[in-house]
Amino acid sequence: MIKKLLVKSLLNIRKIKYSLYSNNRRVSGRFKAHQPVVLRGKGEISFKKNVNLGVINSPMYYNGYAYIEARSEVAKVNFGEDIHINNAFSAISEKSITVGNNVLIGYNCQIYDSNFHDLHIDNRFNKDPNPMKVVIKSNVFIGNNVVILKGVTIGENSVIASNSIVTKSFPENVVIGGNPAKIISQLN
Repeated sequence: MIKKLLVKSLLNIRKIKYSLYSNNRRVSGRFKAHQPVVLRGKGEISFKKNVNLGVINSPMYYNGYAYIEARSEVAKVNFGEDIHINNAFSAISEKSITVGNNVLIGYNCQIYDSNFHDLHIDNRFNKDPNPMKVVIKSNVFIGNNVVILKGVTIGENSVIASNSIVTKSFPENVVIGGNPAKIISQLN
């Protein structure tokens, strides 16, 4: 009993500590933090109802945290309703990242709408001149260790296999996977 209370107290202290790293003042809505969450940037971050960040008894629960950044003033990160995101999640936006309703996201997933640096060799220290929105539509299931890159839209009801790198858009009702991700099968 004492050990359980001590662990809970230490986890609450970690949540408070990591919240101090947050600097975003344009956050709307609420979320349930099961592990520490850092919200940064100058843009908008919004949560609709029943957004859960972190999963108890899952990898990276005791040593990870969620990182969400709307980097520029025009950047937006929007979460719909009934979303469950596992541990060590990160989403960084310079334009727009939207996660629809009823989405499941595995641990150590990353979503980026920018390269963050210009790819031209003479401009590498400049920011990406062409960030492109990312849209995860409703009822999508994203496995563990998935990376979703700029310009991607994932259609409704689709599944992304663990360890996939998603570099292009996919329609609804498909299972995708691989590096780079491709369609593996159709869902009924």
